[in-house]
Amino acid sequence: MAEEAPGGGLERDAPRGAGESETAPLRIRRYRWPDLDAVWSLHQIGLAQVGVVPGDGVYYDDDFPRITEVYLASGGDFLVGEAARAGIVAMGGLRRIDDHTAEMCRLRVHPDHQRRGYGARMTEALEECARRLGYSTLRGDTTVRQVAALALYRKSGWRELRREARGDNVVIYIEKQLSAIVSPLFPR
Repeated sequence: MAEEAPGGGLERDAPRGAGESETAPLRIRRYRWPDLDAVWSLHQIGLAQVGVVPGDGVYYDDDFPRITEVYLASGGDFLVGEAARAGIVAMGGLRRIDDHTAEMCRLRVHPDHQRRGYGARMTEALEECARRLGYSTLRGDTTVRQVAALALYRKSGWRELRREARGDNVVIYIEKQLSAIVSPLFPR
């Protein structure tokens, strides 16, 4: 596993948290062009699971054919999580807003692989990546229908900024202040 991961680290299996099942580890790595079909499918499955559909005022997907341009080449990143014998089961992106702020978006976990801590692992990996890219603030949004996402964000220290009605849905805008990565003056 010598492939470069986001932020300059080497790829690795994300560690399991306390109380998580002994399922296959999630291997988190940077998105590659051949991942597009799997990422697109995961996006559609994830939104359909919570009833978000085209034309509802919340749904958009114009960034998917341009992940490299929108995320990777514009000061952000896009990560995928792979489980053994299942392929890509999780994903998430970072989109640059300004020099200090990025948007965390496209966080999805396939329904067959939920409740294994994969969403938390992707969130942690994206937050770490944002720190390494120099961002001090992360923003994002979710909907009131995405109950598991709301619980994950609350548990991870995100705070609600505001709510906005869109069609028959309510979008919740959230934010998290990131602690800086501090390198020791004299490494051991």
